[in-house]
Amino acid sequence: MKTADVDTSLINGYLGLLKNLSPKNKLDLIEKLSKSLKLDLRRSKKSLRRAFGAFESDRTADQLIKEIRESRTFTRQIEKL
Repeated sequence: MKTADVDTSLINGYLGLLKNLSPKNKLDLIEKLSKSLKLDLRRSKKSLRRAFGAFESDRTADQLIKEIRESRTFTRQIEKL
């Protein structure tokens, strides 16, 4: 069974359960589903923003590169043959 078929079956199952609800209850359900979707969209936008721009600095890229290179230490000792 494909994912689309499973989704369609789930939707049809929910519709079967919901057809006996009163119009007011159906509207309340629609309202809650809409709020849930809006909340999910906000969360996904926030998580995307958090993934990028996590590092903030007043220093330029060249200054950061210079600082990183200067902080490197090499302890490797080459033995004479």
